Amino acid sequence: MAKLISVAPFSGYKLQLKFADGVEGEVDLSHLVGKGVFSAWADVAAFDAVALGDHGEVRWNDDIDLCADALYL
Repeated sequence: MAKLISVAPFSGYKLQLKFADGVEGEVDLSHLVGKGVFSAWADVAAFDAVALGDHGEVRWNDDIDLCADALYL
C-alpha cells in the first residue's frame, strides 16, 4: 500500500503528491470537474480544500475522496 505523506493543490485542478517511499508527482484531475460528485469542484475553493484523510486517502469532504494507491499508480 502506498503511503501518502503530503498533498497540495495547484491551478488547473492538479495535485502535487508525495509518498513515504520518496515518489513525488503531479496528477491532473481536470477531466473529473463537473461530473457527478466532482461538480462541487466548479468552485475552485472547494478543490483547493483538499486534505489527507485519516486513512491516507486524498479527501475533500464526505462525498469526495480518492485512494492513494490508485493515485500512486
